[in-house]
Amino acid sequence: MNTLENKMLVKEDFNKRDDLPEWLLREYETFRKTVTNKTFPCYFGMAAELGGELRYAYIERDDWSNLPKALMEFLELFENPKHKRHGFFVFVEPFEEEGALDDYRKEFWDILQYLHEQDPVEWPEDAPKDPDHFLWDFRFGGEPIFVFGNAPAYKQRKTRDLGNSMVLGFQPRKIFKGLEGTEPGGINSREKVRERVEKWDNLPKHPDISHFGDPTHNEWKQFFIGDDTVPIEGKCPFRHKDMS
Repeated sequence: MNTLENKMLVKEDFNKRDDLPEWLLREYETFRKTVTNKTFPCYFGMAAELGGELRYAYIERDDWSNLPKALMEFLELFENPKHKRHGFFVFVEPFEEEGALDDYRKEFWDILQYLHEQDPVEWPEDAPKDPDHFLWDFRFGGEPIFVFGNAPAYKQRKTRDLGNSMVLGFQPRKIFKGLEGTEPGGINSREKVRERVEKWDNLPKHPDISHFGDPTHNEWKQFFIGDDTVPIEGKCPFRHKDMS
């Protein structure tokens, strides 16, 4: 594989490039059809996909080396103010046979750990490094990022099933400016989305879902929620380099 060609992708690449793997083309098509469905709960994601505001990358089962480059390239977009709401989605080559939710959760955290180990930028001194701190957030390239996992093993929370591939969504914290959980605009928009999610999933909001900065909340638990209504227990799999 030529990793120099496997960096950040735009929507047009899926139709124009002939060097992308077949599995990726299939999974992107499923992703596109899902998030542009008129009933899809997240209208922000729907509008971003339709407007060409999303960026993508993929990793194969035996090679993740392109991902740090692709994510850094995505973060560099924000040097231009017009990209303030863009999101980044990473498709992971599917297992030969569908795994259990815990298999995808483990790989999700393994990927974030790998990104952290490859990150050339040190975290700020005042950034919590312990995921049990309520203000902890994942960082890469100096940017705090909300990351969420989607996988085919989600059977009840259908909004988290975007195809046969695990898909990681990366949303830099800066895109939520004005939509924070404590801001009126953020409260209203999030409640509307969550109502739509509950209707799609036919399941109440997961108990670990909250807003960043909630002192009773651990952000890492929201990254890969359960397919149920049971709070996640135990320690976060992520370990900061300085705490390993």
